[in-house]
Amino acid sequence: MAVTEGTVRFRGHRTWYRCVGLPGSGGRIPLLVINGGPGCPHDYLQDLAGLADEHGRPVVFYDQLGCGRSDHPDDPALRVMETFVDEVAAVREALGLDRAHVLGHSWGSQVALEYALGQPPGLTGLVLAGPLASAPDYQAEARRLKESLPSEVQDVIDRHEADGTTGDPEYQEATLEFYRRWLCRLEPWPEHVVRSFTQWNEVLYEAMWGAEWNITGNLKDWDVTSRLGELDLPVLVTSGRHDATTPAMVGRIAERIRGAEWVVFEESAHLPSVEEPDRYRQVLEAFLARADAAEGAGRRRI
Repeated sequence: MAVTEGTVRFRGHRTWYRCVGLPGSGGRIPLLVINGGPGCPHDYLQDLAGLADEHGRPVVFYDQLGCGRSDHPDDPALRVMETFVDEVAAVREALGLDRAHVLGHSWGSQVALEYALGQPPGLTGLVLAGPLASAPDYQAEARRLKESLPSEVQDVIDRHEADGTTGDPEYQEATLEFYRRWLCRLEPWPEHVVRSFTQWNEVLYEAMWGAEWNITGNLKDWDVTSRLGELDLPVLVTSGRHDATTPAMVGRIAERIRGAEWVVFEESAHLPSVEEPDRYRQVLEAFLARADAAEGAGRRRI
């Protein structure tokens, strides 16, 4: 399968992309993947590239501005939601993705929701993976999960957060207890997951988010729950049974989107595309094929 890489000019900087398969070659409608974070490179999502080999569907990855192989501008004004929504449009335009499906994972689902709510032309299907529609809702669930950790782990986390010493290795190890339960349950973590999480842009993350369960960044009040009913295209919602975006929270999202399909991956936490990759791709391609057919028949819904 052909693989092409390059950069897109965006806001005076360069956004790096990788296409697996050739968009616009007359085959299946491409899938554009928006990674999580903010500030986490796309590498952990690379299992989705199997759609190209297995089904002939082009898959387009990119690293959002400020992470991975893209430019890392030292400009606080760029660390806002609008930047990353506009970046989706810039990547689509530069790569000629006139028709595209969009998959957003975690923070990427927030970007995908904002983008889709703008009703861009040619958006054929939307996949919300481990999604958030409300930062306060996520914070409440994350705090509930944190409170189920062993008391000594919570004490370490709370002490370092109160002292402002979150760079301390003791704090990092304690937070890993959270991530091993509700981010990825595989032991050990696959290399491509480790690669993403060791290259995280913490400056960008802290400016926009903060701590997993203590949102202090500029997204702390972000909430599009009341707008979910505006979505008018095929939507697939995916999450893990042991997900940091808990079934209770994701269920509230899915039920507000008319006609949405929600699939829970029973053996997964927040990364079912990594933890159950074969089944995840099967579920994903089945949905995308139905969305392709609906679009070809001139219908917006499945």
